[in-house]
Amino acid sequence: MATQKQKAAARKNVKRARSVQSARARGARIPKKSPGLSTKQQNRMPAQTFAFPKERKEPLTDARHVRNAIARFDQVEGVSATEREAAWKRIKAAAKKFGVEIHVKSWRELMKGGKAGRRA
Repeated sequence: MATQKQKAAARKNVKRARSVQSARARGARIPKKSPGLSTKQQNRMPAQTFAFPKERKEPLTDARHVRNAIARFDQVEGVSATEREAAWKRIKAAAKKFGVEIHVKSWRELMKGGKAGRRA
């Protein structure tokens, strides 16, 4: 079941999508999706700009990517606890740089749900 907050957000998203679709029908040039990083751009980035530089996973180039790295932290597979600790430090530094608030104290709190929670 969806919560009231989720239902309100869905209604807002549908309303916004309809208005954009109408604007496109009237000839407005509105891009279909937000610009992200292309594979070419990611390949050219230095390894230090990734949370997991050895695997080149979770780029930390802007606030949106930092939030995404936090949300997907527990989904990264094949890394040790030491690598996760180093990645968490890089994520915290990038969050501070881009003004992203982190509400957890440690990366271990992020590992309680998702794939990590199902394995335990």
